[in-house]
Amino acid sequence: MDGSPALLLLLALALCEYGHRVVQPHHPEGQGKKFQFRNTITQLQLGQRLELECQPDRDSGAFWVRQDKRGTLHFIVFISSLSRATFKGNQRTSTRFEASKNNRFYRLVVKSFTQQDRGNYFCLTNFNQMLYFSHGLPAFLPVTTTPAPTTPGLITKHSITEKEPCIKTLDPETTVQEDLNFFCRIFIWAPLTGLCVLILQLLVVTIMLCQRT
Repeated sequence: MDGSPALLLLLALALCEYGHRVVQPHHPEGQGKKFQFRNTITQLQLGQRLELECQPDRDSGAFWVRQDKRGTLHFIVFISSLSRATFKGNQRTSTRFEASKNNRFYRLVVKSFTQQDRGNYFCLTNFNQMLYFSHGLPAFLPVTTTPAPTTPGLITKHSITEKEPCIKTLDPETTVQEDLNFFCRIFIWAPLTGLCVLILQLLVVTIMLCQRT
């Protein structure tokens, strides 16, 4: 196993990075129990240092891969049983990651966690021409919510008090009713006024005639 890390690296790259399709990790019954994790992921922040360690049941090297939200697997590093790290592009070092082996624990460090580092992290091994995936370790940033902007409330009918008579508006129905009452008064009192004037004139004429006689 240690003599052929390049072959395993090419296999991981073909499966995880250059397959041009979504690969879903398969977990047969009991397969996840082949790995032990020393630490768990807590609340993450931008720029935080993330450290992951897994211990396969066989000390034959381990891969670290990341699965993004779309389900695509991205190869990060292969760590041999002799603690030799091989990163993407067959590089020995990485500006974003650190990798090492401590006893039987295979360690991955994200130096400064960014948006592109979000996803589920898997530790996997190759045994008997089969890839064995650990359970995924979710590493996501907290969801931030922006409070909605506050707008001045509209003046409602309930917000108008008796101390604010200037804000009150006239009821259209009341206005129409007052106009009708006004016209009714005109039609009633106008004939009565004319009748009174006529009676007054007749009374004056009668008095004048009576004085002549």
